[in-house]
Amino acid sequence: MSKPGPKPRASATQLTGVYKPESIRDVAESLNIFSLSDQVAGALASDVEYRIHQVIEEAARFMRHARRTTMTTSDIDQALRVLNIEPLYGHFPHNPPTFHKAAPWPQPYGPGAVFFVQDEEIDFDRVIREDKITLPKGVRWTAHWLAVEGVQPLIPENPPAIPREHDMDGVVVNGKPGEPSKLSSIFPPTPPSSDRPSPIQAAKKQQQSQQLVKQVLSRELQLYYTRLTTALIPPSDDVKCIAALASLRHDAGLQALLPYLVRWVAEGVVNALKSGSQDDADGKVLSVLLDVIKAILDNTALFVEPYLHQLLPPILSTLLHSSLPPQHATRLRTTASQTLSHLLTQHSTTYPSLSPRIMKTLLLALVSTDKGGGTREGAVRGLMGIGKEAIRKGVVEGGGAKVVGSECGPGDQSSLVEAVMESFSVICPKSFNPTPLDIGDESDATTMEQLRDVLGDFFAERLANDSQQAIGVLAGQQV
Repeated sequence: MSKPGPKPRASATQLTGVYKPESIRDVAESLNIFSLSDQVAGALASDVEYRIHQVIEEAARFMRHARRTTMTTSDIDQALRVLNIEPLYGHFPHNPPTFHKAAPWPQPYGPGAVFFVQDEEIDFDRVIREDKITLPKGVRWTAHWLAVEGVQPLIPENPPAIPREHDMDGVVVNGKPGEPSKLSSIFPPTPPSSDRPSPIQAAKKQQQSQQLVKQVLSRELQLYYTRLTTALIPPSDDVKCIAALASLRHDAGLQALLPYLVRWVAEGVVNALKSGSQDDADGKVLSVLLDVIKAILDNTALFVEPYLHQLLPPILSTLLHSSLPPQHATRLRTTASQTLSHLLTQHSTTYPSLSPRIMKTLLLALVSTDKGGGTREGAVRGLMGIGKEAIRKGVVEGGGAKVVGSECGPGDQSSLVEAVMESFSVICPKSFNPTPLDIGDESDATTMEQLRDVLGDFFAERLANDSQQAIGVLAGQQV
């Protein structure tokens, strides 16, 4: 018996399926491809049909998992996402389109049934009668304070205050002891303002400070604060004091401790000046406290600007106090002047009105008739710390030198006179070979008269020994 021959292989044109090669040719012609062979069209049609079956199988899985018997466009979208194919756009399951069958083609050989989506008819009268929907505002960005120095402001952008589970006991509220305190009803505490009173105004200061320490400072910072203040206050070892100042000048992470250090410095200056004993110990304490302020200003990791109004009173009190310890008076005022100059150099750009306000305070202390020599000396040194312009306006133009000279006798060599002469050297330094003014010369006589009018007889006689400096001081006064 002879074996049957092989079956003839069907050509590509005999392949039939759901997706016809004619559809492939239509798509190709829409892309300006007119030379597409029958074999390529049949292969592409088979591949498209395979992909359609694959998508339908995946969509059927989603339909079955949703316990439905009708396949929706969302099932197709999910199937396309699973197959990593871009989903179809414009078809939503909640608003399925309604297809209508078009009328039969009038020609005898038509393309078959045609379906289309009928447009929705809109009734203008109904649209006009309906209420207009106001569109919400678009999404925008804005800035607000989430917290200011650890305190959350009560503004609409921040979350509302969280009430505590327990209240403080023993706090007097509205003059009635025994009632539960309202201090714990708002957390965190909010600083008082003109339109909203603070809820912590009725609490005791000691309880408030203890509560803040427990909430803000960790145990490590409390231990650091205790050891720092112990090492700084005399009588302590100089090595420990230098190490404490170095730590305060360079260490980071002390921002939470800053308000307590500022308060400690202010209280220390007040206690040292309030005692009035004028002993050596108070002078050393004031010197250390001024060094602490300077170290705080030198620390670049600290944000000092909110505490400038608390740092200035200790500096100005030391500068303008009339009865400092005699053996430390000049050094303390010089140090306070240098610290004031350092503070203004750092922050006068941010606060342009700071230097004029301090200069006004110093000028008032210099020219007032009821001030002592120590206060006047501190005012002069403070003006020297502000700068040359402050000396010119306060000591020369403001009449400060004339007021000081009127209270000094001939040959007075007090520290106040030395401070005024040093301020003149800031305006115009002394010459290496001083030449006195010649009264017989007409120009020198005119210069001498101007010195007497501006500075008074006492300091005119002092500056007359150096004609170059005297002319420089007057020239600075005339600028």
